[in-house]
Amino acid sequence: MTYTINADQVHQIVHNLHHDPFEVLGCHPLGDHGKVNQWVIRAYLPTAEAVTVLLPTDRREVIMTTAHHPNFFECVLDLEEPKNYQLRITEDGHERVIYDPYGFKTPKLTDFDLHVFGEGNHHRIYEKLGAHLMTVDGVEGVYFAVWAPNARNVSILGNFNNWDGRLHQMRKRNNMVWELFIPELGVGTSYKYEIKNWEGHIYEKTDPYGFYQEVRPKTASIVADLDRYQWHDEDWLEARRTSDPLNKPVSVYELHLGSWLHTAYDEPVKTLYGEGVPVEVSEWNTGARFLTYYELVDKLIPYVKELGYTHIELLPIAEHPFDGSWGYQVTGYYAPTSRFGSPEDFMYFVDQCHLNGIGVIIDWVPGHFPKDGHGLAFFDGTHLYEHGDPRKGEHKEWGTLIFNYGRNEVRNFLVANALFWFDKYHIDGMRVDAVASMLYLDYCREEGEWVANEYGGRENLEAADFLRQVNSVVYSYFPGILSIAEESTSWPMVSWPTYVGGLGFNLKWNMGWMHDMLDYFSMDPWFRQFHQNSITFSIWYNHSENYMLALSHDEVVHGKSNMLGKMPGDEWQKYANVRALFTYMFTHPGKKTMFMSMEFGQWSEWNVWGDLEWHLLNYPPHQQLKQFFTELNHLYKNEPALYSNDFEEAGFQWIDCSDNRHSVVSFIRRAKDSAEFVMTICNFTPQPHSHYRVGVPEPGFYTELFNSDARQYGGSNMGNLGGKWTEEWSFHEQPYSLDLCLPPLSVLVLKSNRQAEGNAIPTQEGTEIA
Repeated sequence: MTYTINADQVHQIVHNLHHDPFEVLGCHPLGDHGKVNQWVIRAYLPTAEAVTVLLPTDRREVIMTTAHHPNFFECVLDLEEPKNYQLRITEDGHERVIYDPYGFKTPKLTDFDLHVFGEGNHHRIYEKLGAHLMTVDGVEGVYFAVWAPNARNVSILGNFNNWDGRLHQMRKRNNMVWELFIPELGVGTSYKYEIKNWEGHIYEKTDPYGFYQEVRPKTASIVADLDRYQWHDEDWLEARRTSDPLNKPVSVYELHLGSWLHTAYDEPVKTLYGEGVPVEVSEWNTGARFLTYYELVDKLIPYVKELGYTHIELLPIAEHPFDGSWGYQVTGYYAPTSRFGSPEDFMYFVDQCHLNGIGVIIDWVPGHFPKDGHGLAFFDGTHLYEHGDPRKGEHKEWGTLIFNYGRNEVRNFLVANALFWFDKYHIDGMRVDAVASMLYLDYCREEGEWVANEYGGRENLEAADFLRQVNSVVYSYFPGILSIAEESTSWPMVSWPTYVGGLGFNLKWNMGWMHDMLDYFSMDPWFRQFHQNSITFSIWYNHSENYMLALSHDEVVHGKSNMLGKMPGDEWQKYANVRALFTYMFTHPGKKTMFMSMEFGQWSEWNVWGDLEWHLLNYPPHQQLKQFFTELNHLYKNEPALYSNDFEEAGFQWIDCSDNRHSVVSFIRRAKDSAEFVMTICNFTPQPHSHYRVGVPEPGFYTELFNSDARQYGGSNMGNLGGKWTEEWSFHEQPYSLDLCLPPLSVLVLKSNRQAEGNAIPTQEGTEIA
């Protein structure tokens, strides 16, 4: 029997132009449609001098010939269909034996997968696209799949083929996804996709769904196994699943892993699997390196636990090429940055946080991505992930591109990515960055630089639908998590459920409160009497959203100064102002977030290239401020009135907000059980007030739970000797009142020692009555 092959097909293979190399390469039957007993094996190996086929079942070797092209090898076999055959390749005088990747035709992606992905509803598409360890016909290897519908050809490059795109050409499925199984590859394999457009231009791209990447400035993806790590946080996850975080204390320590602390470059690198050599140098100092995720467990977790925070929030840890972006210009959405170690190291870090009672929130950036050539930009030679029209697809101010939320596969990429971090890394929340930039088509654009929506408005309806979808999906899989919006406009119902028309977040940063507070506290205390509205206005809209009060990294950069530097007065007054601000923050309705370095009073701005100024903790004022935050967190977590009823009107009641002459406000915070409450009295001037009367709702002794002016915090130690008894003097529309001493620039927190069964109440003389 003779056989032929189309010369054009050979040409397409040799020049990497074929959309499905399986049609030509690999093993194919010859003869009639009946019983086939003759097969042809073809292989294109551009560097080979000779090739033979090894048949394991027959234990024989067949020489391949080159009838059509010097590097296009083929042979005919008279036998049943050969399985798991191998190729012995001779090149440059050396031999190697491989399994033929075109001998494995079982796809991982089903037609149903592709259909659901095309609809934008394949929630776990990351289990199908990307690089995945597989065993096919008893042979281990890696299955690769990438969405590049407009590419003419796609190949896999790697350290296993000398980065030669001719060797591992992929096939196209359903006109959208390219795939190939390569035998004998495993964890640690570096790879990229070589994408050729219809004009012949070639782009080398990182895997959009890749789980791991090389340390910058290298850009290749790395095959990783995300199912190898053994988790130990089952109890934490179950408790989270059955709880409502809105009724729990949420005190977040926001930090940037790369600038929290460095270590000496010559220190051995500790990872989950032992010690290694330093692989990542800090750009600011060649004598230092980053701590690994594994090393941060021993440094960061005890520190956060000591301070009493409930959560940490990590500035973006998804892979990004430029340190100076703080992580907000992401190229590897499915890869924790390799600056600090491997994916399993990050899993260990999260696991240990949970075992120490600390939740983990990550910053997530679905609003834009950078133009780096190896990333998502112009991915398949077309505007695939971004809009083609720069009026919709580019943030000129940031130099980044905007996702096309109207394209199903792009939306699927992002929705699945959010789910991925909860699924594979057990995170407890995400803070979605720059939501306002997503919601408005005219964000940072002049007239004529943007395109209106279908109704002529400036709202990005596709982005709003995307946010609703991602929140609905994530909550359906992982109840009890946090989804936090950094949204700075008056877009309605950001933190309302999607079924009533909201965007579906459960918290929204209160940017208005932040601006009002910093404006108020930065002015000379004498002028504060004319700006009482700045500290009271937030309550008037507090119940329109579920708010989180945040003093974040954005407030301590770009010439804004750190918190101490913002405050007026001498050094003592600066510290007192900071203590008053944060005590007011922790007693005001809403969950809490504050940035690293604020807890010990760093004077300088945050520097992404350096360390925090840890040496300041050698000095008493900074030690005292750190103790202040430790005890403030303790107060917050131990008083349900301060956290369990943040978002109901019944949880807050003004006692008096009109004493602007003294810059004093007072209010009540109530728990779900309205009988449980605490009182907060704030004096925002350096002038102490003795015999200051405050109305209270019930009689008895009120313990001074917290005094921001206490000596141990560096204050003047004025106060009320532990508490005060009420007097039957109606005041502030309350039936009783307290005669208090208000220390300068201070906040007091008091709680009634109402007699309960079995409790004793101290008398004014210090004795007890039953």
